[in-house]
Amino acid sequence: MTLEIRALTDADIEPVIDLWHETGLTRPWNDPRADIRRARAVWPELLLVAVDQGTLVGAVMAGYDGHRGWLYYLASAPARRGEGIGRRLVHEAEARLLALGCPKVMLMVRTGNDEVLAFYDGLGYTREATSLTGKRLIPDD
Repeated sequence: MTLEIRALTDADIEPVIDLWHETGLTRPWNDPRADIRRARAVWPELLLVAVDQGTLVGAVMAGYDGHRGWLYYLASAPARRGEGIGRRLVHEAEARLLALGCPKVMLMVRTGNDEVLAFYDGLGYTREATSLTGKRLIPDD
């Protein structure tokens, strides 16, 4: 495998959105194009893709608010699971966050997604005793 991890380019946007749809990460109330546009406006070097011989096989969106880093939309192509693509993307996102002085990284996993929780357990993440609340400020219609 000749995997390259790099920042997302304009040409990657549609393949990334296709991957997110294929892996069930999108929701009707979130516009993935708007998410990408907003993320690139703040930290363009934290939206990463994994490419193998010209084919996009993974992606992750990271962010940093000055207090915590966050990981979103981690996905690897279903046919390529188990090859370490997700692990490599997480490690690269962590390295880039650390270079920015980020002290801790967090992420959200949907309830019932035990396979993903086990993946992050294996990367040294700990399950936090917190509740998540949210409020939409701008609707993605």
